[in-house]
Amino acid sequence: MGKRKFTIDLGSEKIEVEGHLHKNVAIKYLMKRRRSLLMTRDKEKVEKLFQDAPKTISIVGGHLIKSYKVNWEREGTTEFEGSRFVFTLTDLPDKSVHAITN
Repeated sequence: MGKRKFTIDLGSEKIEVEGHLHKNVAIKYLMKRRRSLLMTRDKEKVEKLFQDAPKTISIVGGHLIKSYKVNWEREGTTEFEGSRFVFTLTDLPDKSVHAITN
């Protein structure tokens, strides 16, 4: 299975990417955001990055738009206890690209 083109829609910006599945594209993008939070040393910049972290993310494919609610935690309390800046994804209802364009 080859890579397909997707668009990550954050509401304020749209990013063109390639990937295999909607959820994997979302996870890869959010892991990059998490990595920048973990590697930044300036506490004020970390606070700004954490506040600007996306709360919902939509992945637009060729036929389907999958949306996810992102729950960010400063420190993992459930599955990844003790880890810093963890996130969990919750599926939101799917939408068809054709229904939105028509």
